[in-house]
Amino acid sequence: MNPAFDFTGQVALVTGAASGMGLATAHAFARSGAAVALTDINEDALTTAAKELTATGHQVIALPCDVSDEEIVCAVVDRTVETFGRLDMAFNNAGIQAPPSDAADEPAEVFDRVHDINLRGVWACMKHELRHMRTQGSGAIVNCSSLGGLVGLPGRAAYHASKHGVIGLTSSAALEYAPRGIRINAVCPGPIDTPMVADMIAKGELDRAQAEADQPINRLGTADEIAQAVLWLCSPGASFVIGVALPVDGGYVAR
Repeated sequence: MNPAFDFTGQVALVTGAASGMGLATAHAFARSGAAVALTDINEDALTTAAKELTATGHQVIALPCDVSDEEIVCAVVDRTVETFGRLDMAFNNAGIQAPPSDAADEPAEVFDRVHDINLRGVWACMKHELRHMRTQGSGAIVNCSSLGGLVGLPGRAAYHASKHGVIGLTSSAALEYAPRGIRINAVCPGPIDTPMVADMIAKGELDRAQAEADQPINRLGTADEIAQAVLWLCSPGASFVIGVALPVDGGYVAR
């Protein structure tokens, strides 16, 4: 059973909202009464996601966004505030994987692209969200790091570097903005049953049976389980939680 949250009258922004963890979180915010701005680079999937929520009576807008482009990010955040009048919560979730690679062979363009989305994108989103939240004197931001932000794994240097960076970014900004009434935290998902992970499995980049065996809980996580962690971090129940990198990983890092 999922916990009940009440975000009536509040506004949430979710990046990477067209599928996976972002879509599940957008649905969870909407069910909890929030108006939601959905953003994603995949315009067709984004439109479909927004139509599904609108059809069930939820207040949403769909805003195409490449988070690696700061000008677009700025426009998306401004449009959210113009439409709904405020911004209370954000889940900076948009991210990409990279094929496994020997660290000595990884192309610079792969490293740069992963960091443009996973780290610089989170930085840009948080920057422009904070411009509005600091004027309000309130808000909650959750940045999406990863199990890969807490540990290292062979063949994943570029990806893990980007996710470690998200945690450093989160910690520093959290300390800066806690006195201003804004809470910033990160969520660190383990392997989650999403389209991205399904694609990795299909390409032979991840062995599902091994991934499940690596989790003490003996299964992959679900997108809804990440969504519930994000909503809790945005809720009054987490009012004293600041600057954490919360593992939601089936116990992997507890071993």
